[in-house]
Amino acid sequence: MSINTGFGNKARMALLLVPIASAIAISGCASKDDDLDLNAYVDTIEPADVLYNQALANLNSGRLDEAAKKFDAVDRQHPYSEFARKSLVMGAFANYRAGKYDDALAMTKRYIALYPTQAEAAYAYYITGLCYYRQIPDVTREQSMTRRSIAAFNEVVERYPDSEYVEDSKAKIRFGRDQLAGKEMQVGRYYLERKEYLAAIKRFRGVVEQYSNTRHVEEALARLVEANYALGLTNEAQAAAAVLGQNYPDSQWYKDSYKLLQSGGLEPRESAGSWLSKAATAITGGKDGV
Repeated sequence: MSINTGFGNKARMALLLVPIASAIAISGCASKDDDLDLNAYVDTIEPADVLYNQALANLNSGRLDEAAKKFDAVDRQHPYSEFARKSLVMGAFANYRAGKYDDALAMTKRYIALYPTQAEAAYAYYITGLCYYRQIPDVTREQSMTRRSIAAFNEVVERYPDSEYVEDSKAKIRFGRDQLAGKEMQVGRYYLERKEYLAAIKRFRGVVEQYSNTRHVEEALARLVEANYALGLTNEAQAAAAVLGQNYPDSQWYKDSYKLLQSGGLEPRESAGSWLSKAATAITGGKDGV
């Protein structure tokens, strides 16, 4: 937004600091300041296309902060116009690139609320997902950003299946789900080390049932063998080993699980009544897409 105030910061401060007594004393005197144009203090309203093109120029030159401000000015000075609509997503992109994720999210949220059926809506959801995606922490920390990222990318995939952003959204969903599975595995291992087997089983089972197409399923099945065996739940341990062997017959996890069962005179065995028999059909080990 171009602003013409008529005064620089120093001049403005000088005016503010003039004592009231002095102002009264000279009130009757003629001054060159008598002809000040009060309109100079009002924001200049520029044409929408001029502001928009200035914003694009700034964006193309890498001046992201200036671009974001110009796009924001279009929305404020010319609300609900076509340029304002486009400026919301372009401003969101500029803020995203500048690492100002909260500002970007505010613009995408406004766009989605005002223009849910417009062409750029898919892009607005996509940028929303990217803002959360760039803030995903390591697996040892709380994963709310991961969940928000997945939710936004799912909107792209489900609402706009023909969008150019679908494939990348799917890839980032896979990463996010793998991250969530990794978090569950971390917590499960913690309980397993403390011999809190029931709590550990709950986490590992969650990975198998909810994140069947991630790389963590293989270890989760092996940990289920270990935890169930420790509790004396041999049928469940054997069933987990059977599913592990069916899906990952050459893995070290399966070899270790098989060895553990053999130490107790057992071997992998399917159990028709076990939840694992149902979960086994959904296991892909990260081989399939979203």
